[in-house]
Amino acid sequence: MSATAQPDLPAIKAKQQQTWASGDYAAIAAKMQLVSERLVDAGDFPAGARVLDVAGGSGNAALAAARAGCEVVCTDYVPTLLERARERAEAERLALEVREGDAEALPFEDASFDAVISVVGVMFAADQERAARELLRVCRPGGTIALASWTPDDFVADMFRTVSTHVPPPAGLQPPVRWGSEEGLSQLIGDGVTDIRHARRVYTWRFRSPERFVEFFRDHYGPTHKAFAALDGADEGALYADLVQLVRRFDRRTDDAVAVPATYLETIATRSD
Repeated sequence: MSATAQPDLPAIKAKQQQTWASGDYAAIAAKMQLVSERLVDAGDFPAGARVLDVAGGSGNAALAAARAGCEVVCTDYVPTLLERARERAEAERLALEVREGDAEALPFEDASFDAVISVVGVMFAADQERAARELLRVCRPGGTIALASWTPDDFVADMFRTVSTHVPPPAGLQPPVRWGSEEGLSQLIGDGVTDIRHARRVYTWRFRSPERFVEFFRDHYGPTHKAFAALDGADEGALYADLVQLVRRFDRRTDDAVAVPATYLETIATRSD
């Protein structure tokens, strides 16, 4: 019997990096700043705490923590997104350090931070176990791990599944939404934390129509942007139609505008001694 082929994680990561650099993720993030504000408030970090935002993109969570008086470092492996975070911090007169880095190999010493946070960021790491170990490694004992991750049983997960029927993801990877389940997080960080608390929360996507929703994600969200770019003609039209139908299925309004609730898992845990 032949052994099951293992995924080529370095190659997958390089492709992921290109994906997140495509489109304009900062435009997506700008719509969901509320998720980061909620997470930082739930984390209850004291002013002056040293906080690391992992896979922080254009700085939503990092800036939320900076507004709370924390000393913050925002790290990501897409330099253009970090430049956007720097611009936003300058515009708001907030102190923020940005540093290019991979969530699977964070460029910091052990126990460097009082809190480590990530908002729908670290969940997309190719090697989930390695990324989870890095979160724990750089957080001091008694410090806080705070995460917001899309759940496996709601709109965003269904959007990923819809896209994957047209453009299959690399074989052998765990789904990102594993981070959005209590069981998945127990497997990933459970041995390194105590007092782990979960709350299912909802963020609502709002657009003028299902079509505008899909077009916005097609143009700005790296994974869907790349998926559409990989298709042409009828195949591209089929993906578009399936996503429009998905938005309509989850839409809770009855007029032309859409309001699509998306559930995420908010997790606050204490790093073990």
